[in-house]
Formats: sequence, C-alpha cells, structure tokens
Amino acid sequence: MKLIKSFPRAAVLGAAMMAAGFVASGAAAQDAVSESHLAAAKQVAVVTKVLEPFDDILPILAEQTRTAFIQSDPTRAEEIAEVVQNVALTLAPKRTELNNLVYKAWADAFTEEELNQLAEFYSTELGQKLTEKIPTITQYSVGAAREWQDKVSTEMVTMVQEELAKLNAAQ
Repeated sequence: MKLIKSFPRAAVLGAAMMAAGFVASGAAAQDAVSESHLAAAKQVAVVTKVLEPFDDILPILAEQTRTAFIQSDPTRAEEIAEVVQNVALTLAPKRTELNNLVYKAWADAFTEEELNQLAEFYSTELGQKLTEKIPTITQYSVGAAREWQDKVSTEMVTMVQEELAKLNAAQ
C-alpha cells in the first residue's frame, strides 16, 4: 500500500488509459487487415529489426518496480527481487501484444504488395546494411541538426541585433 501512494496516481492512471485505448483501437482495426497482409508486415518488421529497441521495456519496468518496492520496504529486498523477477517472467509472453501492434502499424502504412517488396529489399545485403547503419546515421544527423541550429540561432541573433542597431541609428 505504501508503494502505490509513492507513485503519482494521475501518471499511472493516464498511462493505463492510454495503453488501453491504444490496444483497443489496434485490436478493432486489426480485423480489417488480412492475415497475409499482417504476415508481410511481420516479415518487414523482422528484417528491419524495428522490434529490437523494445526488448528492454520489460527488464527496465522490472528494475523500476523492484527499486520502488525495495525503497518502500528495504527489509524485504531479496523477497521483492525474487517476486519481481517471477512476475516479469510471467508477463514476458505479453510482448506478443506489442509486436502485433507494430505489425498492424506497418500493415496500415503499406499495402501487402509494398510490404513484400520492402521485405525483399531489406533481406538483401544492401537492405541489411541500411538497417544496420540507420541508427548511426540518425544519431549523427540529429547531432548535426543541433549544431546547425545553434550556429544559425547565433547568426540570427547577431543579424537581428545589427539590423535593430541600424534602425536605431537612423532614428
């Protein structure tokens, strides 16, 4: 009971409501997509490795839960760690739900034919290289964009100051 009071109730409730709404909307819309369309979406998700970033969700949640419960009752640390591990293992099969939502997102974004073409491309050596390199390229691009933004921001401030100084001098 102590633990529940330590969590912001609005955050927990909001997250639960959003998750329920997301799952419900995904489940309702899934009926409109054929099995072969979803299979093509799954194939693309697998070859592009888009699911890999989600592999850490359950371990992170388990660690956060373990930490929160131990903070609430440190004398039961070993017991809490064991229970959290068992619960996490019990919840692991629920990962299929997330995977299915991702497959549905791909199926909604692309036709079955397009997904088959994407799967074919991403199964090639070039497609695999692209899959491997995108995170690095994205990280570099985001960093470059930040640097460029800072540079242009400084330039803009300087130019605006100069223009305002000219207007002041003309008055």
